[in-house]
Amino acid sequence: MSSALSARYRTAFITGASTGLGQAFTEMLLAAGVEVWGTSRDPHRLAPRDRFHAVTLELGDGPAAGAAFLAAEQAADGFDLVINNAGFGAFGSFAHTDFSVWEEQLRVMLVNTARLSHVALRGMLARNRGALVNLSSIAGEFGMPYQAAYNTAKAGLSALSASLMYEVRGTGVILIDFRPGDYRTDFEASVRRPPGAPGPGQEKVWAAFTALMRSGPPPAHAADALRRALLRGRSGTVRTGRFFQAVLAPLLARFGSLALQRKIQEKYFGL
Repeated sequence: MSSALSARYRTAFITGASTGLGQAFTEMLLAAGVEVWGTSRDPHRLAPRDRFHAVTLELGDGPAAGAAFLAAEQAADGFDLVINNAGFGAFGSFAHTDFSVWEEQLRVMLVNTARLSHVALRGMLARNRGALVNLSSIAGEFGMPYQAAYNTAKAGLSALSASLMYEVRGTGVILIDFRPGDYRTDFEASVRRPPGAPGPGQEKVWAAFTALMRSGPPPAHAADALRRALLRGRSGTVRTGRFFQAVLAPLLARFGSLALQRKIQEKYFGL
């Protein structure tokens, strides 16, 4: 099936395609007639279907992930769209959790995602076409308590995307910094909670976090926001999620004081 989307993007590569937003993006693109290469650490979690190619990719191993991408890119004869979606959550007191937990998260979600951006962008610029989408988060603007490394990785990814938007200007390549809020996925069920002394209010924050995730919009809502952004065909930042996160929070960040922002954050998480 052809569509306005598949006319612009023949092929797509999506990391973390087996669940959550990655799965929703995959379904949206397949429905639009795009041929999709989707990744998972366990390819058995990727359901076989027409125009879909399962790719085994462990983002924790940067060189191997880069090699897997290049092999898929060769099979696809180039990717018109690359969506860096894969990642994981870790919840705990920063000071009382072993630093290796935070180091791994930063390596996977920032360093190795930047590595894939680097490899993907080289091919797109050589072909003078394509769209690179980096999934950041509203958490990069409004840091969530007890998820310090996650916030840091997402903020860093947004900074990377902002820089690259300038670098691709005047080419046939676009950059999208996609910042979702809370969505009704199984993300909270997969969040790692390493052992360590709890910080003050930690369980309150966890309860608020899980409640917000479970009451958020469905993943298809995010996929539709991405579809609209891709059809616009220009670089930019896309915030999506519940009204407070996608609309009111950015206004607060722009016009409110930092002290006011922190007060609202405290109330938001029950602190």
